[in-house]
Amino acid sequence: MISPTLDSLRIFLHLLAAGIWVGGQIVLGGLVPKLRKSHPEALITTAQGFARIAWPAFAVLVVTGFWNIFDTDISAHDTSYQATLGIKIVLVAVGALATLAHSSSPNKSVKAIGGAVGLLSALVVFYLGILLASAV
Repeated sequence: MISPTLDSLRIFLHLLAAGIWVGGQIVLGGLVPKLRKSHPEALITTAQGFARIAWPAFAVLVVTGFWNIFDTDISAHDTSYQATLGIKIVLVAVGALATLAHSSSPNKSVKAIGGAVGLLSALVVFYLGILLASAV
């Protein structure tokens, strides 16, 4: 068996948290329309339950993301790597703000736009992470 390392643990935690954050949003996107029709009273409880899991996962993403940055010699990479990393960091912030707006606003338009922007940015961030990992 290959020996586990701190690097493998960091990457495992980052990917696990990404799966929860991004996958959970996709699952909720499929559940919410059905819940809204059949059990509208369950929407708040469902959202709160997801938030109790998703926001800690997001925190793990941020911590392991910075850990990834500090563990990588970014200056050894070309400017396209650095630009991709910069775009990823900006989109993480955009996605977090959009998701916060979605979660906290009573306005249906803000909820819809925040949810859509939050998910779209999460998907792009996930893909950019794959691009960065493949360049190392």
